[in-house]
Amino acid sequence: MTDTPTGGSSDDFETEKLSIKDYAEKAYLDYSMYVILDRALPHIGDGLKPVQRRIVYAMSELGLKAGSKYKKSARTVGDVIGKFHPHGDSSVYEAMVLMAQSFSYRYPLVDGQGNWGSTDDPKSFAAMRYTESKLTPYADVLMSEVSQGTVDWQANFDGTLNEPIILPARAPNILLNGTTGIAVGMATDIPPHNLREVVSACIRLLDKPKSTVADLFEHVKGPDFPTDAEIVTSPESILETYQTGKGSLKMRAIYEIEQGDVVVTALPHQVSGAKVLEQIAAQMQAKKLPMVVDLRDESDHENPTRLIIVPKSNRVDTDTLMSHLFSSTDLERNYRVNMNMIGVDGRPQVKNLLGIVKEWLVYRKDTVRKRLEYRLEKILSRLHLLDGLLIAFLNLDEVIHIIRTEDKPKAVLMQRFDLSETQADYILDTRLRQLARLEEMKIKSDQEELNREREDIEKTLGSDARMKTLIKKELVAVAEEYGDDRRSPIVSRADATAYTEDDITSVDPVTIVLSDKGWIRAAKGHDIDPSSLSYKSGDGFKLASKGKSNQSVVLLDSTGRSYSIPARTLPSARGQGEPLTGKISPPSGAIFEGVMMGSDNDMYLLATDAGYGFVARLGDMHANKKAGKSLLTIPKGGRVIAPARVSDMEDALLVSVSNEGRMLIFPITDLPIMARGKGNKIMNIPSAKLATREEFMLAVAVMKKEDAVIINAGKRHLKMKMNDLEHYIGERARRGNKLPRGFQKVDSVSIEVKNPEQ
Repeated sequence: MTDTPTGGSSDDFETEKLSIKDYAEKAYLDYSMYVILDRALPHIGDGLKPVQRRIVYAMSELGLKAGSKYKKSARTVGDVIGKFHPHGDSSVYEAMVLMAQSFSYRYPLVDGQGNWGSTDDPKSFAAMRYTESKLTPYADVLMSEVSQGTVDWQANFDGTLNEPIILPARAPNILLNGTTGIAVGMATDIPPHNLREVVSACIRLLDKPKSTVADLFEHVKGPDFPTDAEIVTSPESILETYQTGKGSLKMRAIYEIEQGDVVVTALPHQVSGAKVLEQIAAQMQAKKLPMVVDLRDESDHENPTRLIIVPKSNRVDTDTLMSHLFSSTDLERNYRVNMNMIGVDGRPQVKNLLGIVKEWLVYRKDTVRKRLEYRLEKILSRLHLLDGLLIAFLNLDEVIHIIRTEDKPKAVLMQRFDLSETQADYILDTRLRQLARLEEMKIKSDQEELNREREDIEKTLGSDARMKTLIKKELVAVAEEYGDDRRSPIVSRADATAYTEDDITSVDPVTIVLSDKGWIRAAKGHDIDPSSLSYKSGDGFKLASKGKSNQSVVLLDSTGRSYSIPARTLPSARGQGEPLTGKISPPSGAIFEGVMMGSDNDMYLLATDAGYGFVARLGDMHANKKAGKSLLTIPKGGRVIAPARVSDMEDALLVSVSNEGRMLIFPITDLPIMARGKGNKIMNIPSAKLATREEFMLAVAVMKKEDAVIINAGKRHLKMKMNDLEHYIGERARRGNKLPRGFQKVDSVSIEVKNPEQ
């Protein structure tokens, strides 16, 4: 829509009205397409982004071929930004540096002299006024056919020069060097590959066009980075990545053991050795790596990577140590694969391995056809001129006479000898002494040679088989000249696992002490007398359990819930501990009735004074939540009894005593092993008397046949061995038999173990 401004005629100028939405949308889309096509994504043909292509072309135009002398990098950068790439010089120079770094590019395109950065700090390169550069021999793979009619040209940014749209690569550089880039709404991460493997895959596809990705995978085993570190991704995962064009890879450093020290000799791609040492040192300072005592960097010119990790002693398992470091540092690194590129049709697309190789071969076939047609045109033009030159040689005297006597010799020559205008011009432009020196045999020899070449080219252009053979020969020649062995071995390794807190904590004997008020602490050793420790005013000792510092403490409260706390997190017994409510969240009013420690397979007897109970594994009592988990179901009117350790299920006997002085003994195997619940009846307690607390099961204990039972009633103590207990052995769920007079009101029951060391 147009509008005429006030005060002027419509002939002065016109304005176009656009909504801000339409304008912003169009501007953003234009910018997006520019970034995608002209900055961030590589082209499948030569595998280069525009800035890289312009750098290589500008260096070629400056005569900086592999055999020439070096020139200041500033000269190249100046030509690039002045002629082809109107952007900042720093961005151009950084792109140039990347192509010169042998640790960044698998097959570098720029041969640099001076400081071009290091693996520890790739951006530590010197300024462009100090460094010098030229193209590498490999760059000839991209540039050798530029002047042979293979390239489509476009005007540069100011229209004063032409530049190639795509370089005529003789090998699929898109896979060989790979690239990374971030565009608008899309990105690319193409890993580098081995030249010999990729060429072999190309030949496979030329010979067998119906090949699949799996067929090409027989040749291209995986990416090949410019480092000796291992690729530890499984072949199945790599194949899946090649089938979809997306995935991830994992690289792991290589190490060896020298005199007990770990020596890292190769790092993953683009990983800094200095940064790895910083990461390890940070763990050492945080006391998360007590098994390492020293780090050294002995890298030099002969050994580019040599990192020394010194274990604390020769008892340290180096494989486990390195597994932890692989998991927690850049000694193992993941790489994203996203093979997004601009195709022959000019559109960005994620392509799988088969799609890339197939499309590049189409591009290469088109390039070779253009080169042959260009050469054929040159041959035909030269043959045409030689035909005219031969006529002139055979009639040299007459030709000279015409030139000397005629005012317009060109027209006369064309009429006299039936020559074309081009032939006549060529004869007239030839010096007389050159004509005199020419020989008929020499001209005919050149004609024969050119005719043979013409016939060969015409046959190749007319035959797909001959074209494929030519492409294969040229690919093999590139592989023989520039190919090398694989650098990144592909191996199968176990997944890296980091140390747990238990792994890095020293294992010491500890005694866990719980007070009446619910304060808990951990004392070193098992020879601690908990009752002798200092307690807060009004507080005192209640429960204790012995175990190791790498185990968890399991607590049982009066509601039947269990909780677990790592022993290493508990405060020292030098103080008075800390309240349990700071670590767990028991129900209001709950009282802790049990403290247990040991291995997950240790057995404990859990019971309520209602006369019910079961045997449970300690591992089933652990709770991940602060609120714990429901473990023991309490019948109405019942209360939790302190748990009893069961050391031997087969020979152990369960001793149960009621407050009314009744005792029942039976094999503990009569009770089930359960993970949670109410359990089975141990002792028959009348529910009416339980409700009024007149009668209840006072205590339970676990004994062996060689042990003795001690009954405590006030100041009286009754010790009974196995031959004294036969009267009380009965079936589970009975009321039990009465204890002797004076023990009708029992306070507690304990077991005297005959061989405590066992």
